[in-house]
Amino acid sequence: MALSIFIIQLALRFLLFPVYLLNFLGLWNWICKNWFPYFIRNFSVTYNKQMASKKRELFSNLQEFEGPSGKLSLLEVGCGSGTNFQFYPPGCRVTCVDPNPNFKKFLIESIAENRHLQFEGFVVAAGENMHSIADGSMDVVVCTLVLCSVKNQEQFLREVCRVLRPVSWGVRRTG
Repeated sequence: MALSIFIIQLALRFLLFPVYLLNFLGLWNWICKNWFPYFIRNFSVTYNKQMASKKRELFSNLQEFEGPSGKLSLLEVGCGSGTNFQFYPPGCRVTCVDPNPNFKKFLIESIAENRHLQFEGFVVAAGENMHSIADGSMDVVVCTLVLCSVKNQEQFLREVCRVLRPVSWGVRRTG
C-alpha cells in the first residue's frame, strides 16, 4: 500500500512539475490571466447549453426587482465573458466586475450579441473590493461560478449588501 501511494505521489509530482516550474519562473499567473478568458469563453458555450433551462428559470423573475427608475440595474460579479447576458431581461442596465482585465474583449463581443441590454461598464476589481461601485446603486447582484474562487466570502457578501439598493421587504411592486 505504501509503495502504491509513493508511486501515485511521484506520478503527480512529475505531471505537475511544469506548473511548479512556470510558477517559480513567475510565468504561471501571466499565463492564467491571459489564457483563462479564452478557456472560459469556450467552456461557457457548452455550459450554457446544458444549463439554459435552469438559468432561464433562475433569472425569470429579475424584472420584479426594478428600482424606482423603472429600469433594472444589475451588477454581475465575476462576469467572465458575459455568458449570462442572454438570460437578462430587455432594458436591463448591466455593470460587470471581474478581477481579470482580459475579459473585456469578450464582454464587448457579448454585449454586441445582446443588444437588448444597456451596458453600463466594466470594472476591474475583486468581488471583495468593489469600492468603485456606489452604495445602494444596484437592484440585483448576480454571481455564478464565482464564490469558489473568492478569497474572503464574508467580505464579498458585505460588498454585495453595500451595493444593493435598500428595499422595503413588505412592499412588492405588481404590474
